[in-house]
Amino acid sequence: MDNKEYIESGILELYVYGLLTETENEEVSQMAKKHIEINNEIISIEKAIVNISTSFCPFLSADNFEKIKAKLDIKYNSKVIELKPKLNLWSYVGWAAAAILLVGVGYQYNEQKTTQQEIIVLKTDKSKLNEVIVATETKNKKSQSDLAIVRDIKNTVVSLGGQAVAPTSYAKIYWNKETQVVFVDASGLPEPPQGMVYQIWSLKLNPLTPTSIGLLDDFAGENNKLFAVNNTGDAEAFGITLEPSGGSATPTMEQLYTLGKV
Repeated sequence: MDNKEYIESGILELYVYGLLTETENEEVSQMAKKHIEINNEIISIEKAIVNISTSFCPFLSADNFEKIKAKLDIKYNSKVIELKPKLNLWSYVGWAAAAILLVGVGYQYNEQKTTQQEIIVLKTDKSKLNEVIVATETKNKKSQSDLAIVRDIKNTVVSLGGQAVAPTSYAKIYWNKETQVVFVDASGLPEPPQGMVYQIWSLKLNPLTPTSIGLLDDFAGENNKLFAVNNTGDAEAFGITLEPSGGSATPTMEQLYTLGKV
């Protein structure tokens, strides 16, 4: 590349503006030392910049301008001043854009994370709500079933009164003689002590013959206290005793809570 092409390439303007890299600055400086034509062009560009600056400062006197030039050591006939490269404006713009992008990505990440957490919470709440709905439906079905048992006109209702160990206790037996199905309404019995369970007995009276037809195991868990027990077809009376957990082969008469004849 000859001097004319080198001058017309625009690299000298970038040199004067301080927009070249350190390596490029060194290259231009060496070219200016070797070629007077390039050196003169650099001086011309510097003068042009000074003139433009002066045109934007119309109130600056010639004397003051000369003083400023002297302090800045601007000498038009001296050798080329080697300028240190300045940070390119686009470098600032690039860093600013990168910072904005980083902040944006961080914001988007936090938003996405928050959204994901909200979705998890909503799913958890929905799952809990479904559990409540299922439990409520189950409870309603159980209540309707219990109500149907109580209202069944085919049932024989046997009232059981409190005995000596628990005179205020009471219970009811709902017995369908055709199907032999037996339900016990134990709402009048107190909560059994730890390690104890209520046992239901079908009784033949002459001679007295008790037959166990079931235990009220989950007494606390049954809200309506209406329990299905084993079928029986020939009961003359029903009794309820308090027995050790697991039940007994024969009723403990000292713990007879309720008794009633059919």
